[in-house]
Amino acid sequence: MTDTVDTTITVRGTVAAGFEGVREEYAAVLAADHTEPGSQLAVYHQGRLVVDLWAGEGITGDSLPAVYSSTKGAAHLVVALLVQDGVIDLERTVASYWPEFAAEGKGELTVRELMSHRAGLIWADGGFGVEELADDRVIAARLAGQRPYWTPGTEAGYHALTIGALTGEVVRRATGRSIQEIYEERVRVPYGLDLHLGLPEELEPRYVHIRPGVATPEQAAEAAANPVDLDGLMALAFGFAEDPPLDLVALANTRAVRALGPASVGGVGSARGLAGMYAAAVSGLDGRAPLLTPETVAEVGRVRWKGTDVVTDVADPFALGFEAQRGHYPALGEGAFGHSGAAGSQAYADPVNGVAYGYTRRRFALPGGAAPENERLSAAVSEAVAKL
Repeated sequence: MTDTVDTTITVRGTVAAGFEGVREEYAAVLAADHTEPGSQLAVYHQGRLVVDLWAGEGITGDSLPAVYSSTKGAAHLVVALLVQDGVIDLERTVASYWPEFAAEGKGELTVRELMSHRAGLIWADGGFGVEELADDRVIAARLAGQRPYWTPGTEAGYHALTIGALTGEVVRRATGRSIQEIYEERVRVPYGLDLHLGLPEELEPRYVHIRPGVATPEQAAEAAANPVDLDGLMALAFGFAEDPPLDLVALANTRAVRALGPASVGGVGSARGLAGMYAAAVSGLDGRAPLLTPETVAEVGRVRWKGTDVVTDVADPFALGFEAQRGHYPALGEGAFGHSGAAGSQAYADPVNGVAYGYTRRRFALPGGAAPENERLSAAVSEAVAKL
């Protein structure tokens, strides 16, 4: 690997031969960032770490920022393993595992439909406080009796803060254990991953607090011209309709959230941890076989719903709990799957090309979701791989 130091923006870390262009693109992204940049980028190719870069004040390769909805990838990797084991049947109803869920007309919703964000349970009457959002069991108990916001199975809408609790309760009813426990035992510990669904107290010094986003003049003008409809599903799903509105930066920076690791948004980890998890899933790491069989990889990457998301009002096709990635990054192979996070993180597996990608940001990227620079960085990775 080659050392990487830029005289304008200090880029630390290493890249393997053939991936120098990724380092150059990363430095260019940092130079164009007006918000005190701080981030990490890691890429595995065929199970080998080929990009390991970081930059910014207080950031090292070992730093552990919050990864928000990239947590959903870890949670649904657990579900994929249980489907592979035959423990969970995607075509069974959620209520067959969790009888209380059948209330308010939800009895026919299947596990597959649930994982495609089609349950209509984006929030609960009366809302959730931060302490409640930290605890998947509390969220699930509230949502079991909740009237859905659309007829289950008829629409898809992003369950930003609730999907992990819902799928997590199916896992708990099927196995007697939580997603977090199974992830720790079957994924994180065996592969030594720095991606935690429940950050131990002794690792707190490595946590880097998420910083609020800084809008460009153009973004500020756009937000002023198109304010969030507080009566709409978007505001509801993200807690913006609450009084006061849910502060997503403060949510991640709350110790109770990091400690319990709620499966929708509570993960904490490095870019290495994110990329390493997807490498472990599809390529294997450190001589270990991949976690998922080729058949399961095909299953988790297959899109089951296409259309406009009724919450976000954009086309964001979901596979088996994962976001289908090729629509975002056209150079990826068919069946690429992963999940972005609100502060700007992105992580995915591209099984066709043997790539596992992880990116984290310290400062919240506006307006939310995968930071725009992921398009440039992902393209640089795909270009490097194509030349090998």
